[in-house]
Amino acid sequence: MSDPFQVVRDFEKALCEYAGSRFAVTTNSCTMALLLAVAWYVRNGGDQEINIPKRTYVSVPMSILHAGGRATFRDEDWLGSYRLTPSPVWDCARTFTAGMYEPDTFQCVSFHHSKILGDTQGGAILHDNEDADGWLRKARFDGRTEGVFPKDDTFMLGWHCYISPDVAARLLWKMDKLPEHNDPLPNDDYPDISKSVIFK
Repeated sequence: MSDPFQVVRDFEKALCEYAGSRFAVTTNSCTMALLLAVAWYVRNGGDQEINIPKRTYVSVPMSILHAGGRATFRDEDWLGSYRLTPSPVWDCARTFTAGMYEPDTFQCVSFHHSKILGDTQGGAILHDNEDADGWLRKARFDGRTEGVFPKDDTFMLGWHCYISPDVAARLLWKMDKLPEHNDPLPNDDYPDISKSVIFK
């Protein structure tokens, strides 16, 4: 195979067709998808204070902090997804169904083995922002331009969170058998993470 990363692009195209988004930027986890989406928002003039439910997975406020934001917490009885307010970023780790994409949002989905479309790892940012798309693709690939040798490239500050082609290939195969409608997954028994000293 001359280009093993073509399967990543094929998987991203399938995600767009299924979810209804213009773009899909895959990553190695939903945690990293959230980090990149929040980092784009903050770096482009967004509010650094980002509010989330106090009962959610612990990596969400960590992603906010690593992206340059500050996490605050609210009471919310959510199911499937919630907004990282006031940003256009949504944590959709517990939902994945056909036509789910809403315009002008960054919906971060998970492909963890316990999720609706699951494997060993993986996540994606579903979005429709052309300017963000170029930045997100470089950000997930060590700040590099895909398809350009490092000696010929110019770099930005990025992260190493590209999805592995073997994972993308398996997920693409699984999508062929994925139903059109999937109910949101029930929430785990999340603790109140607003009480954790690391988020004070």
